[in-house]
Amino acid sequence: MTMMLNNLALAEASDPRRAYPAASVVDAVKVYGSGDACVRALDGVSVDFEQGRFTAIMGPSGSGKSTLMHCLAGLDSLTSGSAYVGGTHLGSLDDRRLTRLRRDRIGFIFQAFNLLPALTAAENITLPLALAGRRPDPDWYDRIVEVTGLRARLGHRPSELSGGQQQRVAAARALVSKPEVIFADEPTGNLDSRAGGDLLAFMRRAVDDFGQTIVMVTHDAKAAAATDRVVFLADGRVVDELPEPTTRRVLARMDRLGE
Repeated sequence: MTMMLNNLALAEASDPRRAYPAASVVDAVKVYGSGDACVRALDGVSVDFEQGRFTAIMGPSGSGKSTLMHCLAGLDSLTSGSAYVGGTHLGSLDDRRLTRLRRDRIGFIFQAFNLLPALTAAENITLPLALAGRRPDPDWYDRIVEVTGLRARLGHRPSELSGGQQQRVAAARALVSKPEVIFADEPTGNLDSRAGGDLLAFMRRAVDDFGQTIVMVTHDAKAAAATDRVVFLADGRVVDELPEPTTRRVLARMDRLGE
C-alpha cells in the first residue's frame, strides 16, 4: 500500500493536473438579466467531476444543467464563484488563453452534430488539430476510427452519413486531441434508440478503455444509467447525487424532482 501511494504521489508530481478533478465549480452563481427579468440559473453550485469517470448531469427543464456545463467548459462565464478545468481557474484566463484551453484540453459533443458539410468524415474528425496546426497521433487516430466503426465511411461527407454515423464522427472529433475532459450536451437527443445506444457504448468504452473523462447533460434515464454517477440539479442547485445509477433508480429520483 505504501509503495502504491508513493507511486501515485510521483505520478501527480510529474503531472500536476492529476492532483485535481477534471473539472469543478466552487460557489458558482450565474445570473441572466436584471430587475424583474433576472434569472438565477446557478445558485451557489459546488461540485467536482473526477478524472477517468463518466458523469451525467440531470434535472427538470430550467434547472441549470446546460448552464453549468457551459460554464465548466468555458463557453460561458460565471457571475460569481469559480470554475476550473484541472487546476486552471477559467476566470483568470483572457480570451486568447481561454480559446486555447478549449481547443487543447476540452472535447465537445453536442446534440447538433456541428459537422462541416464540405469536409469528409476524416477531415471533420481531425479539424480541431488542423486548426491548431497539429497532426493526429496515428496510432490514437486508428484506435478511435476502429472503435467508432467509421473506417469505411471516412471519405464520406456528412450528407452521406446517417445520424448515428454523424454523431460518431462528432464523438471521434472530441477524442482525437486526447482532451482532459469531454463535455456532451444531450448527445443522444437527435438519435434513434439503436444509434443512441451505440454512441453510449462508445462513450462508456472511451472511459473504461482509454481513461477518458466525460461529463454529459441528459434528460434520458437510460443514457444516465450508462454513467458512473448522476448529479441532479433543481432551481440552480445541486440537490442529489446517485452513484452506480440504474434506469429505475434514476427515474425514481427524477420523479421526486418533478421532471
